[in-house]
Amino acid sequence: MNHFCRADVLRILHISPNQLAGWQKAGLVSISDTFTFFDLLQLTKVRDLRAKRVRPAAIRESLQAMQKQVAGMENPLLEASAFSVGSRVAYRHQGHSVEPIAGQFVMDFASTGMVVSSVKVRPIAKFDTAGDLFARGVTLEEHPSTHDEAIQTYLQVLEVEPDHAPAHINLGTLYYNRQDFVSAEKHYRLAVESDPRYALAYFDLGNVLDETGRIADAVAAYTTAIQLAPTYADAHYNLALAYERLLQPRQALPHWQTYLKLDSAGPWAVHARNQVARILQADKLKVVYSREK
Repeated sequence: MNHFCRADVLRILHISPNQLAGWQKAGLVSISDTFTFFDLLQLTKVRDLRAKRVRPAAIRESLQAMQKQVAGMENPLLEASAFSVGSRVAYRHQGHSVEPIAGQFVMDFASTGMVVSSVKVRPIAKFDTAGDLFARGVTLEEHPSTHDEAIQTYLQVLEVEPDHAPAHINLGTLYYNRQDFVSAEKHYRLAVESDPRYALAYFDLGNVLDETGRIADAVAAYTTAIQLAPTYADAHYNLALAYERLLQPRQALPHWQTYLKLDSAGPWAVHARNQVARILQADKLKVVYSREK
């Protein structure tokens, strides 16, 4: 089994050291400096839930409740398809959507939200779901030689569950890395439509808009990502870059500063500090020049 170091995990998942440390402290993944593929997959699902403002404690409690509720289930995040229900976590498993803490089925209405039924959940057996296909797709993404198969696997996920936002995201990223920006944008937009609260979808959409020269549209996408997840460090960084490209350094400044507060030791912190210093120095020079006039 492949193992990943801490730096690999931070790079692959686009998360900060503080985020990873917090999730480990909350018991959502083992405390270690090396991670298995299954750790990586679990952290991906934790990241996606946190992007929707689900608290780590709520995730942990839902995992414990799901393990008690479903016989033989060891890791609900890997064996079922998790999604947020307001501030809680529910799971799609064996054709049912389950909110395990309340011990109730839920009915999924994409446009109106989640309606909780009064039927108690009975123990259910393991079952292949869109989540299983999604996990296989993530595995296939590990090696460039199997990226074609990964694409086909994610397309299978969408046949089973057309509104599977993470599958749209991963498909978009595979196409993005191939510089097929039209296909990448298509799937990022479908991810946004499938789950309008999915901060990562707006972030990735911003990236493809930026890459294709639509900087103002990219600013709007990054801004939405930050509204949904104010501590999304990379979104602040990319938004600052976009404002710089629009020659709006004053609009960029607060996002450089926020990025440094969120990830002061990250790989791009030096550049962010330099940008803050440059913008502040330029503002001082403007003040001096205006006074001299």
